[in-house]
Amino acid sequence: MNREKTPNEMTLGERLQAPTPKFFKKLRTVGLILVAAGGTIVASPVALPAAIVTVAGYLIVAGSVATAVSQAAVDGGENKSKNQQN
Repeated sequence: MNREKTPNEMTLGERLQAPTPKFFKKLRTVGLILVAAGGTIVASPVALPAAIVTVAGYLIVAGSVATAVSQAAVDGGENKSKNQQN
């Protein structure tokens, strides 16, 4: 019997290669934008106040976490399995 694995049964590699829901694709893009903005501020050649550089560091961390979580999100198998039973 060949059945799809539910998200709870997937390995990390399978989760990362599985299709990502539309909302999480948008969230991943926002995370990448935050990382890029924070990296640009941190790497700027102009002397900036410490508070701005600190906030840029937080943007990098928040964007990285949002991107990683969004990439690992997968469509739940509940709807697919219900449709197959009918």
